[in-house]
Amino acid sequence: MYKYIVVALFFIPSALFAQSVIPQKDAKVDTVGKTDLIDIAKGIFHVKPGAPPPDNKKRIYFSVLPVSGAAPGGTGRALVTSTTAGVYLGPKNTTNLSSVSFAPYWNFHSRFGLPLRSSIWLPDNTWNIQGDIRFLVYPQYTWGLGSSHNSSEKTLVDYRYIRFYQSALKRITPYFFAGVGYNLDYHSNIKSDDPNVDLKQYTGYQYGTAGSSLSSGISLNAVYDTRNNSINPLPGAYANFVYRVNPGFLGSNDSWHSVYIDMRKYIPLNPANKSQQNTLAIWTYYWTVLNSKAPYLDLPSVGWDPYNRSGRGMDQNRYRGRSLFYLEGEYRRDITENGLLGFVVFANANTVSGSGTIFTSWHPAAGTGLRIKFNKGSNTNVGIDYGFSKGYNSISVGLGEAF
Repeated sequence: MYKYIVVALFFIPSALFAQSVIPQKDAKVDTVGKTDLIDIAKGIFHVKPGAPPPDNKKRIYFSVLPVSGAAPGGTGRALVTSTTAGVYLGPKNTTNLSSVSFAPYWNFHSRFGLPLRSSIWLPDNTWNIQGDIRFLVYPQYTWGLGSSHNSSEKTLVDYRYIRFYQSALKRITPYFFAGVGYNLDYHSNIKSDDPNVDLKQYTGYQYGTAGSSLSSGISLNAVYDTRNNSINPLPGAYANFVYRVNPGFLGSNDSWHSVYIDMRKYIPLNPANKSQQNTLAIWTYYWTVLNSKAPYLDLPSVGWDPYNRSGRGMDQNRYRGRSLFYLEGEYRRDITENGLLGFVVFANANTVSGSGTIFTSWHPAAGTGLRIKFNKGSNTNVGIDYGFSKGYNSISVGLGEAF
């Protein structure tokens, strides 16, 4: 019964969101008087600005950030290069900013990742084409299901991972899109790095805890989106519904279904001053599998949302189970009038089924961060975040906002 209650809690607010739509034609980024790192670099090297391109000419906004930081999965230091490109494929007042991000990492040994994500908006937002392709050699700590193990009782699971997600959504109304997709998750060489640990026994879960697992399925997708820039959303709202079916005839080891519901709201706290960032952002999602045969590494887990952005301040994969509910709030504010510097303050919490019932145990985290404008054309920030939770803290550096 609780599943239906949660679904209702997601869709009732969506009706309220529709009453406060920010039209895209009013959500353009005003770069007059703004400064970014590109402007500073031009000043240092005395590069004269060229003539601005005509409004009808396609312009690509690139942001590249090579950094050294923690490797995903808590496996030591790594070299991470984050590249983001944004382009308008149609008129800016009727077409969202398309984005492509590529963030390879390498920890100077045998662990590396090649993730490529894209969201392409065709002219006048007639179609939205979404992609998520990854090849990862991805050792990652796990703590079993729910809260069955404390933070010190982790074990490192080594595996290789191939993901291929593609979906196409057609515009039904100005802000509502629906379509279908194909989703492939292939995990191989699954094993614990500790020869004394049997992963099946440690997790108490029999599916996908040894050797390999393959999930191949189709999805039904629906999106409601009043944002015009997913790299740094302006005031508006976003909702995403994905129902995925993984039948045996498409190659899945076992047949299983899942539901993912994601909702976000961006509230301007000083709407009279659109040139300054002063926003409260709220994000919540519910993710559940509908039967008991989903592979272990495909189960809902914090930090494994589609863009791996949830759970700031805690280890990725720290909490895993058949159902997961997540809530995060963030306050975003400019420090300087030219938009070069800003800050955020955030807090999040999750609850997951596994060793107990969902909603009986909550796991909080919080933090703060600095924002530096990298590219004012695409409104891309360099984000430097510090987050903490019980027994854990981390610093992360990346391009774009967490959500």
